[in-house]
Amino acid sequence: MPRIRPFRGLLFDRSAGPLASLTAPPYDVISPMDQDRLYAANEHNIVRLILGRDEPGDDASVNKYTRAATHLRRWRGEGILRATEQPSLYPYELTFRWSGRSHRVRGVIAEVDLEPWGGSIVPHERTMPGPMEDRLSLIRAVRANLSAVYAVSPTVAPDLSGFLAEAMTSPPDREMSDETGTTHRLWVRPDSASVRRSLADGSIMIADGHHRYTVALAFKEEMRARQGPGPWDAMMMFIVDAVTEDPPILPIHRVVRPDGDLFGPESDGDLWGTDGSSVVRVRDLAEILASLTDDEMTIGAVSLDGEDIVHRVGRVDGRGPAVCALHERLLDRIDPARLSFVPDAAAAEQAVSSRRAAAAYFLPSTRVDRVWAVVRGQQRLPQKSTYFWPKPRTGMVIRPME
Repeated sequence: MPRIRPFRGLLFDRSAGPLASLTAPPYDVISPMDQDRLYAANEHNIVRLILGRDEPGDDASVNKYTRAATHLRRWRGEGILRATEQPSLYPYELTFRWSGRSHRVRGVIAEVDLEPWGGSIVPHERTMPGPMEDRLSLIRAVRANLSAVYAVSPTVAPDLSGFLAEAMTSPPDREMSDETGTTHRLWVRPDSASVRRSLADGSIMIADGHHRYTVALAFKEEMRARQGPGPWDAMMMFIVDAVTEDPPILPIHRVVRPDGDLFGPESDGDLWGTDGSSVVRVRDLAEILASLTDDEMTIGAVSLDGEDIVHRVGRVDGRGPAVCALHERLLDRIDPARLSFVPDAAAAEQAVSSRRAAAAYFLPSTRVDRVWAVVRGQQRLPQKSTYFWPKPRTGMVIRPME
């Protein structure tokens, strides 16, 4: 069962400046331009911790990871970051617009004991080795959870919903709006035994943060070998009752880079790994996006036919969600080095029209119950299959390991 506890978190002091200037999106969605903007926003912006810059002369003893640790110590010493008075739970609310309507997702940030994959904490997609060494180097240096892993409970947790509703009757302790128009609100509340019992009764699934969870497991083993049990046996998570809250899961589209002189598949069937009987041509990208449905396993593709860009939609056969069937039918047979992952549909189309890609595949949004069905079957989705959005803002609360 997941073991959940309150913790003494670090919050930015109000004197440090507007919270929007101090916090950041998750590290893996920050572009170089975003990094520059966040650096300029405030000298204490958390980007200096989660995605520091490489500097001339960096080596094993002085680098972006050691600088992050130095910033964290100094900010605490100067009162820029202040610890809560007692171990607390942190109700968290995201309000935003999606598909033309207002939405809300609520959850709680808490300390959760780490356990090996396959127990009551389960992954839903494959990971890639690249980001893991970077994040491991960072956690070794800062000894803190700088951002919360996003996890969902696939079953109803009524005590959590009641706890959140009660907490949110009062003004939030911290509030800000981000670049996408999403409003983030955080409350600081005492421990709740009923919430811990409610979430301990089932499983939780990692929605976003597979690499950080895997890194936390590796760091736990390192520290246990040196010092035994300690605060590295747990990590910070944002936990959402997915049945009650129904968080959006946006798609991440696939772009296939050309191989030699190949700039487009020979036929409709080549695009789907089938005979192409279910594939039709459509007018443009807008028509593709309007046609995508995960329940009907409908996907889209853009490729070049000579000098012309061709848009297609069709059904893909196989197990859902559609991203699983697409990989099983076609993409898992392609050299992984040719494949990239792009949340922005227009950017994926542009890669084809500029002949930087042979094809782009457009996937529909999906639901937690469809993802959970794959997990229940002891399987995982392909890497970068889901984009749970919006995500909690990095820097709203930090969990130090002490």
